[in-house]
Amino acid sequence: MTPTREDVIDFVYAEARMLDEGRFADWLALWLPEGHYWMPLDYKQSDPETVTSLLYEDNFMLRLRVERLEGERTFSQKPKSRCHHVLNRPFVDEFDPGANRYVTTTSMHYVETRLDEQQLLAVTARHELKVIDGTIRIANKRVDLLNCDAAFGNIQLLP
Repeated sequence: MTPTREDVIDFVYAEARMLDEGRFADWLALWLPEGHYWMPLDYKQSDPETVTSLLYEDNFMLRLRVERLEGERTFSQKPKSRCHHVLNRPFVDEFDPGANRYVTTTSMHYVETRLDEQQLLAVTARHELKVIDGTIRIANKRVDLLNCDAAFGNIQLLP
């Protein structure tokens, strides 16, 4: 399968919908085993490995996060956190079927709520995607918070 630009854009929307609906196991299945989810700590940060980040999670850590969110004994998630993504239409920055490389940039507002607390984050997400066995998958995802240098409470879910 060679995706169209619309297929790539639809994938980004579908990923956000999975998170909004709490379908974390389905969301985790979108990831390639070697993928990383990165949320830089500094504006325009270029290195996730030698500079501190808000998070830099590999597949193992993403699985732990999903297990915690879906766990019955995760008392910090009673009641469970909920989220809502409001996306601008993603830009397709790279579309290279020959190299199996598709890159998007999406501006969005992300709302997370639990009990009486709600936080709103302005976010830019960069997806690096590949097609494996006819299915679009996430190779890497970078999420830049507009106010990354602010003090944050816990972000339980994933923008």
